[in-house]
Amino acid sequence: MKWFTKYMHGRAGGDHFSIFLLLFSVVITLIGRIAGISIIEIASYIPLIFGVYRIFSKNIQKRRMENYKFMMKVSPLYKRFHKLLTRLRFSKTHRFMPCTTCKSMLRVPKNKGKIRVTCPSCKNQFIRKT
Repeated sequence: MKWFTKYMHGRAGGDHFSIFLLLFSVVITLIGRIAGISIIEIASYIPLIFGVYRIFSKNIQKRRMENYKFMMKVSPLYKRFHKLLTRLRFSKTHRFMPCTTCKSMLRVPKNKGKIRVTCPSCKNQFIRKT
């Protein structure tokens, strides 16, 4: 295993964009297999080759910039997905409601009757039934 560590020294390695390309290649391959279209299966090698090339590339600065641009495009989707997961995780014990002033989302405990809610952003206080 030391030889592999020595070989990878000075190379870009796996990042979010490379992993996305590899997974995208697998998905395209599965779609091509299910649909029975061989041209799609052949086309799935393009992101696979590019992803492996990125992992073994020595031009770290360029790969880092490509990953940064990818993450800038994906981050709004990631934030939305993360908010959805948070809501699902706390859905049994908490309720989410917007602040009446600044519209930021607040998490309050469920089934506590009427409670006074204080927004941590704007310090506005209001009473809501939970």
